[in-house]
Amino acid sequence: MTGDLTADEICSLLQLEPNATCGLCGDVWQQTADRGGRLASALRGSAPLGSALYFLVTPGAPVRLHRIRNDQLYHYYLGDPLEVFLLHADGTTERSSSDQTCAAASRCSCSSGNTFHTARLSGQGRWFLGASSEWPGVIPADVEIGNLDELAGKYPAVAAELSAIAASVEPDTSVDRE
Repeated sequence: MTGDLTADEICSLLQLEPNATCGLCGDVWQQTADRGGRLASALRGSAPLGSALYFLVTPGAPVRLHRIRNDQLYHYYLGDPLEVFLLHADGTTERSSSDQTCAAASRCSCSSGNTFHTARLSGQGRWFLGASSEWPGVIPADVEIGNLDELAGKYPAVAAELSAIAASVEPDTSVDRE
């Protein structure tokens, strides 16, 4: 239930800012310390062990086709459902939904590391507020914007849909957050 909140009010309350891949975002949490020295040496370093961020998707602040090297899980909080579209490395595709009813989705929206993905609003298509948690935590070098032509060639069965999604998520300088 969204109540009477607008996307502008949510942006103000959560201090969300435009993001290159995920609409409007704000950091929630980063775990940087290896508590108790329990991690394997390969996981130790300057990158966060885990991270989470709020993200708000609107028609003017969409999710662009991208991948991160890390696993991530989408969490629904308020607003319209978000259809998540995954392009797996083995050439298969998958759709899942992040919304308020567990029964509406066959499973949680989760993206394995190095999986290109995008998302689009469904329902009334006004806005979606959620969070993404990642492990290990994400740093800018972990993120890659997808090349539509290359991905359409690798996933010909969904090339038309990829083009339609990409056309609907072209960056817009005026963010419509109503």
